[in-house]
Order: sequence, then structure tokens, then C-alpha cells
Amino acid sequence: MADLILPLRAEFFNAIKAGTKVEEFRRRTRYWRQRIEGKTFDRVVLMLGYPARDDHERRLVLPWRGVRLTTIQHQLFGPAPVEVYAIQVAPDLHVVPEATQIDQSLPA
Repeated sequence: MADLILPLRAEFFNAIKAGTKVEEFRRRTRYWRQRIEGKTFDRVVLMLGYPARDDHERRLVLPWRGVRLTTIQHQLFGPAPVEVYAIQVAPDLHVVPEATQIDQSLPA
């Protein structure tokens, strides 16, 4: 079983836990391309920082629902729009329908 493990800042972890944030973004860099594109995951493990192994309050384990490429502008990535992976972390009722496994043929 393959897990995608994502450490998060408190504001994003809490928003996902509350159901108000439905996607987690990772900038499309070589680092994330190697970890996401062409891979299949069973679950996404969201962690508040880097918790101890037995600290289950700071972990959310969700089924893998897919990822999509998109362009966003966000203060954490600077003033210019950037290409990101939008990883689906929504409850079942809020899944973004375009999210799928990323096609291997996408340009680098």
C-alpha cells in the first residue's frame, strides 16, 4: 500500500480537517514531479508538522482521490502565477470531478 505523506502548516491542516479546504497544493517542481507523476497511491496522509508516530491527533489519513495540474497565485508561492499539483483532500461529497491520476504524457 503506497501512501503520499504531506506535512502541513497548522492553518492548512485545520482547514482540511474542518472540511473548508478541499485541495492541498504542491508546486510543480522536479522534486514533486518525481514523487507524484506516474505514481499510484492508496492513501494520502496529512500531518500537522512532523508528529510522533503514535500522535494520531496530528494525522489525517484519507483515501487517494486524485490530483490535477492547475495554475494558481498564492502568497506562499510569490506574486506570479505558478503551476501546482492540486491534491484532492475533500470529503467524498466535495471531490473535484476533474481530479484523476496525472497522465504520463504531460509535458515536464
